[in-house]
Parts: sequence; structure tokens; C-alpha cells
Amino acid sequence: MPELPEVETTRRGIEPHILGRQISAVEVRQSRLRYPVPADLARKLTGKTVRSVTRRGKYLLLDTGGLQLLIHLGMSGSLRITDSSQPPRKHDHLDIRFGDKLLRFHDPRRFGLVLLLDAAPEEHALLASLGPEPLSEAFDTDYLYRLSRHRKVAIKNLIMNSHVVVGVGNIYASEALFLSGIHPARAAQRISRARYAKLVQAIRKVLQQAIDEGGTTLRDFVREQGQPGYFARRLNVYGKAGDACPRCGSVILTRTIGQRSSFYCSRCQK
Repeated sequence: MPELPEVETTRRGIEPHILGRQISAVEVRQSRLRYPVPADLARKLTGKTVRSVTRRGKYLLLDTGGLQLLIHLGMSGSLRITDSSQPPRKHDHLDIRFGDKLLRFHDPRRFGLVLLLDAAPEEHALLASLGPEPLSEAFDTDYLYRLSRHRKVAIKNLIMNSHVVVGVGNIYASEALFLSGIHPARAAQRISRARYAKLVQAIRKVLQQAIDEGGTTLRDFVREQGQPGYFARRLNVYGKAGDACPRCGSVILTRTIGQRSSFYCSRCQK
């Protein structure tokens, strides 16, 4: 699933090609996504100009002045910039045309969504209850420590809860917990404030590094073929069960926490 750094990389990749440009046409080839694509999408968007391209959690928002296009990539979706002469491939469900260029939505599993909002985005049901952005000032040690009190839930589940903080997916939760030396199954209420300070810093670090690395692949968003322009992840523990811990040399272990595979070092993480 595309996580926050991939979505931010997507935002940065498409923005230079569509910001300030007028939508000349919209073509919907498959409307049955997670939620049905609005039947009047083409009528309402055609002729509008994209005024901003922003992100909230894993959602992208294209502001056209009074209307906001809300996009989520789901489990397998991607957005590409391509020439309007390029024929659609299988699973290319929607095109937004900007003259000679297209913003093309591709989603093999159809878990993504494309919705049109006519009210403030932060009031929409999908966005209203989201926690703070992990790279914002609102997400700090005091905030996370305060929310953790009297919570018996595993710390990994807490930081993956989008109502607590957005965008800390499975990969980045495992990596941040390794960097901060916290066992992923430790109860949130049993972690000290000092250790939460390390965890907040680690979350910021792994996400920012991933976003920065994604910046080297932005050119991929103007290619029709190939995989989306996501960065090559540099991981310490995620997906490395049985390998040596890069810090102490112990074997990296895995266990299921909250129905997700978690990777950790039992010597380095307590």
C-alpha cells in the first residue's frame, strides 16, 4: 500500500505538471472504486483550474476553487503524468486532461477513491477525525505521551492509528521503533516520556528520509511505463526476519501485532 512518503512523492511529482492549468476534459472508464466515482465529475471539473495540490495523511487534494478533488491510492493505485496520445492500459480507470497532458489514475485492485467535495475538506467524514501530521509541530513528545497514558494497546498499534497520527504505516512503524529502541508489543502506557521523545524523533526521521529519497525519482511520474516513482527503501528491520541486526548482530525476529507483521531485535528493543 502506498504510505505517506509515497503519497507525498506523488504530490510533488504531479504538482509541477497540473498546478495553474485548466482541466480540458475528464474521462472515467471505471467508476466502481472503493466508492463510486461521482457521475457528474466530468461536468463539474471541466473548465476548472487547479489552484493547489496538497496532501492530508494519505489523501491528495486538488483545489479547483470551490471544489476539491479528493484522491486516495488505495492498496495498489498510482497517479501518472502522460501524453494525451498514450492509449490507456488495463486498470487505467480515470484521466484528467490538461491539454496535451493527462493525469492518469491506475488502480488494479480498485481500493482507491476519487471523490468531489464542495465543502471544506477538513469537515469531510474521511478527514475530520484524522490525527496530526507526523512532521508538523502538533505532533510532539507531549502530545504522544499524553495520549498514551492509561492505554494498554501495543505501542506499534498506537502509532499506526490514524486518529492518533496520520501516515505511520507498518513499514515506518517498525523502523521508527527500532531506531528508538522500543519493542513493538510494549504497552503504550508503560513507556516513559523520555522514550517517547526518542520515538517522535525516530518517526520524523524515517518519514523525512523516505520523502527525501523519493525526491530523486520524481522524473518517473512523466513516464507511461514502469512502476510508480517511489523511492528505494533503506530498511533496518522491516522484511528482514532471520537477518542480522545492523546494530548488535542478533537475529531479527518477527511476530504478528494487530494483524500486521512486525520486525524487531529482541536485544536492542525493550
